[in-house]
This record gives sequence, C-alpha cells and structure tokens, in this order.
Amino acid sequence: MQPVLFRRRQTPTLSQIPLDVPQEPVAFEIRLLLHRISAGFPSPAADYAEEGLDLNDYLVRNKPATFMFTVKGDSMIGASIEEGDKVVVDRAMTPKHDDIVVAVVDGEYTIKRLYRHQGRVELRPENPAYSPIVFTEGIELMVWGVVVGVVRRYPFRG
Repeated sequence: MQPVLFRRRQTPTLSQIPLDVPQEPVAFEIRLLLHRISAGFPSPAADYAEEGLDLNDYLVRNKPATFMFTVKGDSMIGASIEEGDKVVVDRAMTPKHDDIVVAVVDGEYTIKRLYRHQGRVELRPENPAYSPIVFTEGIELMVWGVVVGVVRRYPFRG
C-alpha cells in the first residue's frame, strides 16, 4: 500500500485493537432459505433451504489477513455501520477510491470512506455531523485495511 499524506486529526471511531480471525475457524452453518424476504408487503414463505451458509466463508476472503474491529461512534451511520457493530477488515486488499477503510491517523484507528480524485485525498465520514479528514503533502496516512463486511447483533428483548 502506498502511504498518503495528511494534516488534520479527527477522533477515532474504532474502539479496540483488531482481533485475529482464526486460521481454522469453527464452521457453523446457517440454513439459507431460497425465498427472499420482502421489506415491503409480506409474501408467502418457502419452507425449504436452498443451501447452507457458513458466515466465515461468506465474510472472510483472506483468512491470514482478516481482522475484526468493534465500532465506536456514529460517523459511519450513512453506510449502515453503527456503534457496537463488528467490521470485517482485509489487510491484503489494495484500498481504492470509495472503499470504506480502516486507517491510522496520528496513531489512532478510524473508519471512513476513502476519497481519491485528481491528487486530492480525504477520509470521509458517512454522517453530515462530521467533517472529512483532508490530507496534504508532508504527513503520512496509513490505510490499515479495507472493510469487507459488517456484523450486527440486535439486542434481545425477551
């Protein structure tokens, strides 16, 4: 990865050091139903499974280079990444314009959308309440990895 330059500091939105995804994670297969769920009007449900879905296979493309972070803050809510979510990050991917990335800014982890256009580089939040981090010559930006998935658990209301 090529370092990019920056000047401004923003509060990080990741709350912990990345956790390794085990090389040989225990597979737990969830049944994936053939019938798609309507988010509008309800429709009759199919009563059979299409195939099994292993979440490790679905979310992890490169096991040795994949890590998870727990998100803290609301700067990425426009990208459906909320406080408490786990983001799956692949360090082997080359970050491209418009990717959601984990970067290190002034020694702190942050999660933002990478913007690169005509020599301009920014880390942009997905919440209008926050300003982008604009990079200029002279200081290095380290993109730690590219976000490839999000895991969210809803609270139990029993």
